[in-house]
Amino acid sequence: ILSLEKMNSVRWNTMNEILKVNYPLIPLDFPDPDIIRVGDVYYMASTTMHFFPGCEILQSFDLVNWEHLTYVYERLDETTQQQLLNHENIYGQGMWAPSFRYHKGIFYLVFAANDTQKTYLFRTHSLQESWDFNYIEGFYHDCSLLFDDDRVFLVYGNGTIHLLELTPDLRRPKENGFQRILLSDETNPYLNYEGSHMYKINGYYYLFLVHSLADRWFRTQACFMSDSLQGEFKGGDVFQDDHGYCHQGIAQGGIVEGLGDDWYAVLFQDYGAVGRLPVLVPVSWENHFPVFGKNGKIPDNFSIPKKSLGKKDHSLVGSDQFDRLYSSKSGFDSKWSFNHQPQLELITIEPEEQSYVLKTDRIASNILEAVNTLTQRMTYPACIGEVTVDVSDILDGDVVGISAFQGAYGFVGVTKDAGNYYVIMQAKTNDKTNSTQRWNNQDAMEYERVHVFQSKLKLRIEVDFENMRDVADFYYYEYEEKTWRKIGITHSLFFGLDHFTGCRFGLFYFSTKESGGQARFSQFHYITGEKMNGA
Repeated sequence: ILSLEKMNSVRWNTMNEILKVNYPLIPLDFPDPDIIRVGDVYYMASTTMHFFPGCEILQSFDLVNWEHLTYVYERLDETTQQQLLNHENIYGQGMWAPSFRYHKGIFYLVFAANDTQKTYLFRTHSLQESWDFNYIEGFYHDCSLLFDDDRVFLVYGNGTIHLLELTPDLRRPKENGFQRILLSDETNPYLNYEGSHMYKINGYYYLFLVHSLADRWFRTQACFMSDSLQGEFKGGDVFQDDHGYCHQGIAQGGIVEGLGDDWYAVLFQDYGAVGRLPVLVPVSWENHFPVFGKNGKIPDNFSIPKKSLGKKDHSLVGSDQFDRLYSSKSGFDSKWSFNHQPQLELITIEPEEQSYVLKTDRIASNILEAVNTLTQRMTYPACIGEVTVDVSDILDGDVVGISAFQGAYGFVGVTKDAGNYYVIMQAKTNDKTNSTQRWNNQDAMEYERVHVFQSKLKLRIEVDFENMRDVADFYYYEYEEKTWRKIGITHSLFFGLDHFTGCRFGLFYFSTKESGGQARFSQFHYITGEKMNGA
């Protein structure tokens, strides 16, 4: 990856032309996007909730093609909950809705974490280097940084939106500093104003918010503006479009100025179990007020500055042979993240064996308590994940496999019972009538168990998200017949507030009776798009 300084010195061969914009922009779960441009490069931050490492930063040179750049943190507070200790967890919590800014040569990243009720401040001069970390005194829901000359503010809240001046070091509210309520609406039965993104553009202050229509659930983008922080913020809804997808509105995210004086918004749309996917919307201005899309809709084609800088080297998802050690702290490629803070002493990557070994050191009730579950986002509209597991050294009661990882999870795995190996399929039913419920530790239901006589097996999950079909099928490879055999049921997936994230592939291993065993994973294959035909 080029350094920021080198990227800014590149002489681009840039021109505006009509490009085909991906819809959605990224077919993966990247909710609450915030976007900036520094020089000729766009950067995007997104919510990662309970996954570690956290707060992934993407980069793009054309707003259409995105690749991984870095993570902001490897650890947060190392609490019992963040480490999955004592049957505690932070599912549905962790970091939410980052605010990403670049000001006077410094990158700033701020977010609140709902498990600790703290607000986190990260700073760096270069995205190639580590981030300096501090807390901002207080807890600020969906906060947005605003730099205004030599003053700095936070905008935050749900329903009632507050403006708060901070000290110059951003560590706490400024004593006798300016603060006020910008607007308030606590009456919406579906979603009050939240998701603040605050900007100062050409002398005007703009507050972008998300809320729902009052008569039905429909994500809607709003904007209010004022010529001063003391003045009245006037505005209202500016974008109400589902682009023909399942009556799911598009809203909440940041705006950015392109290279050709054009403006764009990166918002997100609910896509069901696969998660909340980013959407690119052109923005124009009329009488200093933003206009999203054209005639209230996203046009099929619009102007994007086209340029290139070599091939992409940091893909967001993909296959892995585990045949090398990466520079990350865990040693895994950036496309992987853990379900909670990992215990790296239990993992050994063996590039020469093209595999990694995972040990257990505790008893778990189910995969939601399994430490070191290695995950990748699933891809809309459909994808397949396959992995080979070697269970020669697992103990009775151990379970190892691949999961459709979410609150209403399903998995195909191998267990050992009285010295015998069995392929099993288990799933946990979802409750669409109570999606806010935090999942308890009740076990999933086992739908099928097959006695097998080998200790090395290939396992597979196929998922279909198109038009919110949201189903998963599970397979194991029958070596004698040389074919994949389906096991268990077709499991319905569901996006719930219990995890608040899109479904992922999760490679897991846990012990239910006695810890100390180990399992080996190899040959992870990720199949999507045209590659699925005949796979």
